[in-house]
Amino acid sequence: MKIFYLPDLGEGLAEAEIREWYVKEGDDVKVDQPLVSMETAKAVVDVPSPYAAKINQLHGNINDIIKTGAPLITFDLAEDNRSADKGSVVGSLETSEKKWDDSQVIIGGEQKQPSRLKAMPAARVLAQEFQIDLSQVQGTGPQGSITVLDVKKHNAKRPTSANTSGNKEALRGVRRVMAQVMSQSHQEVVPVTIVDDADISHFAAKTDVTVKLLKAIIAAQKIEPALNAWFDGQALERTLFQEVHIGMAVDSPEGLFVPVIKHADSLSDDSLREWVDKHKQGVMTRTVLPDDLHGATITLSNFGTIVGRYATPIIVPPTVAILGCGRLREVALVKDGSVVPGKVLPLSLTFDHRAVTGGEATRFLGKIISCLQAE
Repeated sequence: MKIFYLPDLGEGLAEAEIREWYVKEGDDVKVDQPLVSMETAKAVVDVPSPYAAKINQLHGNINDIIKTGAPLITFDLAEDNRSADKGSVVGSLETSEKKWDDSQVIIGGEQKQPSRLKAMPAARVLAQEFQIDLSQVQGTGPQGSITVLDVKKHNAKRPTSANTSGNKEALRGVRRVMAQVMSQSHQEVVPVTIVDDADISHFAAKTDVTVKLLKAIIAAQKIEPALNAWFDGQALERTLFQEVHIGMAVDSPEGLFVPVIKHADSLSDDSLREWVDKHKQGVMTRTVLPDDLHGATITLSNFGTIVGRYATPIIVPPTVAILGCGRLREVALVKDGSVVPGKVLPLSLTFDHRAVTGGEATRFLGKIISCLQAE
């Protein structure tokens, strides 16, 4: 027998979620044959077989979360096949040398003693999420081992408050990572938000507001480069960038994605619009490339396409600023002593006050407004 452990699927990701098994126990597989589709924070990745062998056991079911280095598949492998090609994931697959350590289980914030219970790795992960003591779970798997289904059945039987209702579900995939990133931001960043309106009464009916905003950000960073930057809170160091890589928040049924427009300052209006359309579609179909989801130096959240005027957008470290754009609205404006109809675009700029001063932030927002208001 040979256990294949979940490899690092890119950029040191700690876990991945099983989306679809392409094989079943008892199947004979070839080297590089796709075994399973795994969803990470970045993308959906097919994991190929590192061996030509028979599959003895699949460690996990669809929607189970597998830690990097935890058992994924057990192969019935002949001794002479153990030096076989390890396969490739998008060109390269490094088999993890890290072995799953289930000796430390956290239940309700308390570290339990090493468990001698027989439980599948996915069941242990789920038990930790539900804060279930595995010693209380009846195993129905091989040789009495505890399966994911056993944990779910046990959780369903636990008493709930008479004053509450609803179905509890563990966050998975993109939503799980989003929760982790938001927690990191809350713990590390010192956010301040300033708001103002841009008078865009002169915009034609079919004006591409998103492209206008992108171009305004590019112009503003030339005036105040402190907001087009990364900040290292541990070393108290900041990195200022000349090139502009704009992260663009995209809402989807599976969670929030932020594809990054690389070198936005070198793109034409048409190229920016083409990029936005392409990557929005890529998010919806989950075909956006992992490389397109990192490297932002500043972020735009155009939440006004749905609803809302102002917000306090969340900064994702190591970036130091995010511009939120609310819903365009018609208002009464005073011009030259007269009240006239007009249109305004509400803007919310959140910045990390550890790395950006109030003066830098207000000048940055002021430049954005002046660019939008320019005839």
